[in-house]
Amino acid sequence: MKTLQVNTTQNVKINFELANVGQRLLAFIVDNIVKIAYLYFVGKFIDFDSLLRYIEQDHWSKVAIRVLFLLPITFYTLYSEVLMNGQTIGKKVVNIKVINQEGFKPSFLDYTIRWFMRMVDFNFFILIYVLLSNSLRGEQLFVWVYMIFLIGKMIGFFAIVFTKNNQRIGDFAANTVVVSLKDRASFSRTIIQNIREDYKPMFSNVIKLSDNDVRIIKDTFMRASKSKDYNTLIKLRTKIEEVTTISKPKNLTDIQFIDIVLKDFNYYTQDA
Repeated sequence: MKTLQVNTTQNVKINFELANVGQRLLAFIVDNIVKIAYLYFVGKFIDFDSLLRYIEQDHWSKVAIRVLFLLPITFYTLYSEVLMNGQTIGKKVVNIKVINQEGFKPSFLDYTIRWFMRMVDFNFFILIYVLLSNSLRGEQLFVWVYMIFLIGKMIGFFAIVFTKNNQRIGDFAANTVVVSLKDRASFSRTIIQNIREDYKPMFSNVIKLSDNDVRIIKDTFMRASKSKDYNTLIKLRTKIEEVTTISKPKNLTDIQFIDIVLKDFNYYTQDA
């Protein structure tokens, strides 16, 4: 199983399990089922002929209407990953997500580059199809289109299989990777903390932290506490104070403070 090693701001190395080609292929299949279902319902419940009666009856008007209904499919990956924090429906089902190679949430530009590079590959093979369509017809054309589609997908498939961090072209361009969120090594690597039902939080500013920040904090905290690495604990506490603007109360040790921060984060986000 391939992993991505990230150096945190506390100079601690954290390993993320990279999503393998099987997981990404399954997510791709689920996402395409969603797209096909959308197209099915649009075709079944929208009468394009009736709709076009209310607009000009020229060829380009008809094309424009059909393209309009295809926009949700065209931008599906982009808006899904932006709105769902690095996941599409398929990625959520398989429990994988997109992060940047520093271990944090990609920017909107990163997501856009990933999406655009997918479109560049797709459009390149569509261009081949257009060129072939002038000379091929019927079953022969269908066979060529099918082969072109497979070739386009196989490029991404082999890139994921043979690159160091399981990256396709869009991942290289956007400096992103796809990681698995399944906890196969230890439950302690998750951001979840056990808290009592009557738990009373101390620091509301912990919500300034992201899920990924807390994941790294907890992993670093568990390692440093176990090895009694007090220098790392001090650095970790200082970074938390810097990001959240929380000041550690004098009556708490660094270990007690960080433990409360983790529990408070879970308290405020458990119903989110």
